[in-house]
Formats: sequence, structure tokens, C-alpha cells
Amino acid sequence: MSKWTKDQFVEDLRNKCSREIAKICERIIEFSEEHASEMSWGRGDDHGTFTFRCNSDFGMLPLFHMTSDGQLNMQVNFLREKEIPKMVLRDMIVKMEANFLRDYDEESYPVDSYEEMEYMFHTYGQVDKFLSCMEGVVYRLKQ
Repeated sequence: MSKWTKDQFVEDLRNKCSREIAKICERIIEFSEEHASEMSWGRGDDHGTFTFRCNSDFGMLPLFHMTSDGQLNMQVNFLREKEIPKMVLRDMIVKMEANFLRDYDEESYPVDSYEEMEYMFHTYGQVDKFLSCMEGVVYRLKQ
């Protein structure tokens, strides 16, 4: 059973992060409420966690995790292991590489790790592109 709720997560987020990062996280949560098949809140003591999950032919798949410390964990390698359709994964990786200007290939990104959102998102346009990418992944996984 989860210890955290949306309200607790947002409150912790606002206390620990800059105003801009808190706004970005709240926007991601609002997007998730509309597009996720399932949202789950963590059980940790130090900070809250939030997971965006999407229903697919391979079961319920987490696409990303977010912490109330302002970190984001993209589940690229986890999705590689699930052998989702290559077109879906390739589309996701190409869009994320273009948006965040970094490589998400297996050599450059061997392990899914938490990244500081303040170093990932420099403009609200990047947030829009990230959300558009996730919306596309959700749509394609549900086909």
C-alpha cells in the first residue's frame, strides 16, 4: 500500500524544488492523470515517488518514474528488455535524444537512472515535447 498521495507528493515537491521544476512536475502529473493507465505513489520515507504506467500487450509497463526531489527516471532499458515493438522504442528514443540532446543507445545509456530535471528541461517547449513523446508511446502501445 502506498504511503504517498498526490497532495503529499506535490507539497514535498514544492518544498524541495525550485518553483520552475515544481511547475514542470505538476504539469507532468496532470498529463499523467489524463494519459496513464495507472499512476502509483511510492512508500519511501525521504522523498515521494510517482510512476507512470501504460497498459500494453506486454502487461502494465512503467514509462517513467519521478521523485519529489525533482528527478526523472526514463525506463528505456526496461522497455528494451520487454521487447516491445522496435518501432515504438525507436520512435521514443529518437524523440528523447532530439529533445534532451543526449544519447539513449545501449552503450551511452546502459542503466536507467534518475536524472535531475533542472538539467533536462531548460524550456517549457522541452516539457511539451517530452509529454508529446509519452503520449505517442502510450497510443502506440495500446494499438
